[in-house]
Amino acid sequence: MARIRLGMVGGGSGAFIGEVHRIASRIDGRFDLVAGALSSTPEKSRASAEELGLDPERAYGSFAEMAEAEANRDDGIEAVSIVTPNHMHFAAAKAFLDRGIHVICDKPLTATFEDAEAMERAVGASDALFVLTHNYTGYPMVRQAREMIENGRIGKVRIVQLEYPQDWMTDAVETAGVKQAEWRTDPERSGAGGAIGDIGTHAYNLGSFVTGLRGEELAADLQSFGAGRKLDDNAHILLRYEGGARGMLWCSQVAPGHENGLRLRVIGERGAIDWCQEIPNEMWFTLHGEPTHRLTRMGPGASEAANAMSRIPPGHPEGYLEAFANLYGEAAEAIRAVQGGEPRESVMGRLPGIAAGMEGMAFIRACVSSSGKNSAWTRI
Repeated sequence: MARIRLGMVGGGSGAFIGEVHRIASRIDGRFDLVAGALSSTPEKSRASAEELGLDPERAYGSFAEMAEAEANRDDGIEAVSIVTPNHMHFAAAKAFLDRGIHVICDKPLTATFEDAEAMERAVGASDALFVLTHNYTGYPMVRQAREMIENGRIGKVRIVQLEYPQDWMTDAVETAGVKQAEWRTDPERSGAGGAIGDIGTHAYNLGSFVTGLRGEELAADLQSFGAGRKLDDNAHILLRYEGGARGMLWCSQVAPGHENGLRLRVIGERGAIDWCQEIPNEMWFTLHGEPTHRLTRMGPGASEAANAMSRIPPGHPEGYLEAFANLYGEAAEAIRAVQGGEPRESVMGRLPGIAAGMEGMAFIRACVSSSGKNSAWTRI
């Protein structure tokens, strides 16, 4: 397969998630980064492009300039990665979608629900694909968990327990020059959700992805423990899923001792699964009345779905970057399939897209509304 010509919006010098996307796009050799509008000013954008070795002619001062110029080149980009703060997602994505350029966008979808609805319309009007990088869905054992639940291994789902605690915002890092914290605590750039938008959407998406269930209602209690912090940094949320399942979600960025503690537990009428992102290559599986089994990536009992997401032999660590790369690999397959004439609606497979993005935005909106009404039950 010829490499897909890739552009990037955002992700300049010092941007963590931009480098993650670049590494993920390179792991399987499916993309070449050839153009970028990498920062908020033309000077910084071009300096970042020089650091990455991009052709100076394809180092743009803005995403609008890049979209127009690349769409008019015979060797223009075929896809673009958008790794800006949330408030920039919609305008940048639309500029490329309108020109038929495939979009790979970091989550959450946008900063506001109004922009999300406009994004949904833009995706619907375009011939291009839209991929949202909920990267935790790319882990091998997450794919196995989904397959096991689809196949009825634990019976009908009763309980979904979700946790995502971190500690990196325990101190007021947004006042200490930490750019990642500065925009995440700014409602103008992040949107209405703080921790719920940044990591809560990941946990919520993971629960829906693995179980196949959509949330119907929630009761949320949001806190801002950081002094003067305008957005939530901790949340406790009760969930009611379609079909009668119940759930609980705790996310926090002020929990000392927790680095990136994303954990999923799904309990069914006959069994349960338990997976933790910090130990990603194993999953615990229990059938009621039987001993608990430890399943490992590519080990005995690993499913075809897990093995398809794995690259290296059993026992070797494989995690965050590789899971990101799995989404990029699937995006590459989908892009080439569409270019080969397959209908857009048939190529996405397990990839998160605009529907997952809208569900995440509805989750944020419902959390904020519920918490503002003393944790009243609120439709998602």
